[in-house]
Amino acid sequence: MRLGGPVFEKVADPGEWVAAIKRLGYRAAYCPVGDDASDAVIAEYASAAVAADLVIAEVGAWSNPMSPDDHIRRDAIALCQRRLALADRIGARCCVNISGSRGAQWDGPHPDNLTEATFDLVVDSVREIIDAVQPVRAFYTLETMPWMVPDSPQSYADLIHAVDRKQFAAHLDPVNLICSPQRYFNNAEILRECFRLFGGHIKSCHAKDIFLSGKLTVHLDEVRIGTGALDYGVYLAELNRLDADVPLMLEHLPTAAEYELAAGHVRRIAADINVAL
Repeated sequence: MRLGGPVFEKVADPGEWVAAIKRLGYRAAYCPVGDDASDAVIAEYASAAVAADLVIAEVGAWSNPMSPDDHIRRDAIALCQRRLALADRIGARCCVNISGSRGAQWDGPHPDNLTEATFDLVVDSVREIIDAVQPVRAFYTLETMPWMVPDSPQSYADLIHAVDRKQFAAHLDPVNLICSPQRYFNNAEILRECFRLFGGHIKSCHAKDIFLSGKLTVHLDEVRIGTGALDYGVYLAELNRLDADVPLMLEHLPTAAEYELAAGHVRRIAADINVAL
């Protein structure tokens, strides 16, 4: 696997981008350009990544293809198509989004999010995105989430089967699956089940942590790696069984110093279990 994360310093060109990533000790990176970048700029960054042995992990397409507002829904699908095309052009492993919400909050809970009808709508939207772009290298993926599909290991396996497209794959964020005390205290088995059911489809992963407080009712907080309960020994060991280029991407921290602490914790665990990052 390859550890990666965001770059905080300003970079003006592919050479500076590569140097910044190397200074952080990363071997994977988030996509450095938007879908409005020229063909020449995209080609320059793609070539720089290959020359520096860096993997571009993912292109984000954060939007709501499930919106009940048809205008928002159509715009979201168009965005996903553009970002998937960018991922394919720049050589990223995947384009990632969430499936979306049937409510007003694009990434929020709604009573209809986990219904059979919405599952079918997710399948249709994913097919529409992939079929329009016809990517050759990049995969379209959906990030695991607590209150929309895919919301469990089995849900993701079912979704992969239902979509039935070669260029649909998996994006794993296990913290987003920890939505109860039962899953919190049994997260090692949840991790193993993810890899058992859809591990071979995983193209990129997120790295963060989660903490269950004693505050009623149930209160779960996303926290810096090393200050929560996610079993990183199991996570890294399972990732190590996959393709050696699968990225593990740090995210959602406010400062470069926090990222350094998180990366250090992951590296210590990896060293303890003899896993290369």
